[in-house]
Amino acid sequence: MKTHDLQGVFLPVPAETAFRFIADPANSTKWAHAFKSVDGDTALLRTPGGEVRIGLEVRADGERGTVDWRMTFPDGTEAWAYSRIVPLNVETCVYTFVLTPPPVPLEQLEGTLETQSKQLCEELATLRDILAQVSVT
Repeated sequence: MKTHDLQGVFLPVPAETAFRFIADPANSTKWAHAFKSVDGDTALLRTPGGEVRIGLEVRADGERGTVDWRMTFPDGTEAWAYSRIVPLNVETCVYTFVLTPPPVPLEQLEGTLETQSKQLCEELATLRDILAQVSVT
């Protein structure tokens, strides 16, 4: 059984530009399709079972290039998403994202993680496209 998913995407912008965009929770709705809205330390999350309001904490460290999200569900369970921006040179970077299992029963885990993995691939492509427009302007 797969217990995580690791994906990355080349971003045609400096690491600092990518970090500022990704670390800002308000931008999450622009590229992370699971987020319907983000308001301070809460978010409205789209799930296969419907929408759910969650607690959202973003832990961002510009020096290390890390942006991690702690999501707390109404029942008190937590899920984490971990990511890192790595400069390739002064003009480009790569963004890596580790997707961990959601807080669902074991029998649902494999299908849920597979679905989330496909969604993450689409989200990273959206992020790349958004940031590519930033680099042109």
